[in-house]
Amino acid sequence: MPNNKGARMERDLVLSQADFDRFARISGDHNPIHVDPDYAASTRFGATVSHGMLLFSTVCGLINEFFPDARLDVQDLKFPAPAYADEPLMVVLETKSQPVDGIVHLTTEVLKKDGNRCLQGTCRLKLSQEVA
Repeated sequence: MPNNKGARMERDLVLSQADFDRFARISGDHNPIHVDPDYAASTRFGATVSHGMLLFSTVCGLINEFFPDARLDVQDLKFPAPAYADEPLMVVLETKSQPVDGIVHLTTEVLKKDGNRCLQGTCRLKLSQEVA
């Protein structure tokens, strides 16, 4: 677990159309904007875009890597820009301070190469007693 003030954790990410399709099968969210390239081409996005919760799942994966015994207590999410299949992205977590009373606050982002955010938000984690 990062223990210095202002820690930043990152992971590169590329999601494929096959990832969108698998997530649709698992979640039951078969919205054509995610899974039908012909339909999506006729929308303002011009191509299929990731499910927001698929993006958040990648954030959760990074949280679990750096805070393996923590419990996600609260999250607040926005999805300001689409994430396309095969687009290079970066998942970023940042802490702004040391944990207090076993609670750590994170900012969360999924960024495009141009810096636009596909996901932005905050999470509050409850650390295990051993870590806190």
